[in-house]
Amino acid sequence: MGERVTTKGFFDYQSGAPVDPRVVEEMLPFFTTSYGNPSSLHAAGDPVREGMELARNRLAALLSCDPAELIFTGGATEANNLAIKGAAMKMRRKGKHIISSVVEHRSVITPLKFLQREGFEVTTLPVDADGFVDPAAVEDAIRDDTILISVMMANGEVGTIEPVGEIGAIAKNHDVLFHTDAVAAQSWVPIDLSTLPFDMVTLSSNDMYGPKGVGALYLRKGTRVEAVLHGGGQERGLRSGTENVPGIVGFGKAAELLKEEMPAEVERVRVFRDRLIDELSKIDDTALNGPRDRRLPNNANIRFAYIEGEALLLMLDMEGVMLSSGSACSAKTLEPSYVQLAMGVKHEEAHGSLQFTLGRWTTSEEVDHAIEVLPGIVDRLRQMSALRPGMEYDKSQFSKHDHGHGEEE
Repeated sequence: MGERVTTKGFFDYQSGAPVDPRVVEEMLPFFTTSYGNPSSLHAAGDPVREGMELARNRLAALLSCDPAELIFTGGATEANNLAIKGAAMKMRRKGKHIISSVVEHRSVITPLKFLQREGFEVTTLPVDADGFVDPAAVEDAIRDDTILISVMMANGEVGTIEPVGEIGAIAKNHDVLFHTDAVAAQSWVPIDLSTLPFDMVTLSSNDMYGPKGVGALYLRKGTRVEAVLHGGGQERGLRSGTENVPGIVGFGKAAELLKEEMPAEVERVRVFRDRLIDELSKIDDTALNGPRDRRLPNNANIRFAYIEGEALLLMLDMEGVMLSSGSACSAKTLEPSYVQLAMGVKHEEAHGSLQFTLGRWTTSEEVDHAIEVLPGIVDRLRQMSALRPGMEYDKSQFSKHDHGHGEEE
């Protein structure tokens, strides 16, 4: 596990993870001594170029793919935009129909909205009560003019691991490109791109304990997309701009560590997750969001009836327990989770959810502390709540929500 990082009481790894000190150590020379431009032909560019290619090879080894199939980007949002907009623009003469799901990350939903304004048609598939996309529904939605299917590998908010292998196979059988956002899954679910039927995969550095601001897009050989950023033609002309070399080097080191440590880390964290689910489910009027099985091993998303999630977060923070009530990208809106609404959770109940995401430095003591303090906080808030049984609540206090189909704020 490497050097202990201080993350006392931190259960919000999905929104931002610490950088492993071993990754930082690998990055440091590329801020000071190996400072050249990787595109330079002189000697100062050589070690920088070598550092980038080592990182590409390390990431490829984790994913069992060819290093030439990896394009480094400025993050997962950029990789999603490159995959979706790039594929749509390249394939627009063949068709303008795209299939996706209602529970995708905002960085997939919003580019799809952009494409709709540009004349593309998007079929957004529903999910069941556990957040699963039905592969049969994907196949039924395919048309002669369908050019792209994009379904996430796992939902980072409620933990559902989607049947993307089956969906990818369906796409392949119909000669349709398949893209998956693997960010939430990449540190917890083995990804073998030598066998999986994926054409494009979005990845993120920070979600495997590398630095923020670096991502990658896997493009299977033969998959063609148009560039979204235009300039000097770096990254095979698909991602112009001088590369963030320290970040890329750190991404590569993080991938190497993950390849070595994932099996043990998954088993250790799954034990903590199960304890959280089992113990917190003993509190009256609680429910697990998402499935018990086919769930990310680091995710426990639980909703508590008759309380507001924001109040829970504030009181837990005072007790040294830090976590989220939903996606970090939507937290600022104070809207209920569009993912939970799509799963059929009632508007007022979706407000009362807590999202525990665990990671490399989560300890048994931290889990024990969360389990100890949460029941009392829930009880105190319910005593004050206008939502508790027998009390009327003013539905106008909840703004209307579009299940993720409105404009991003």
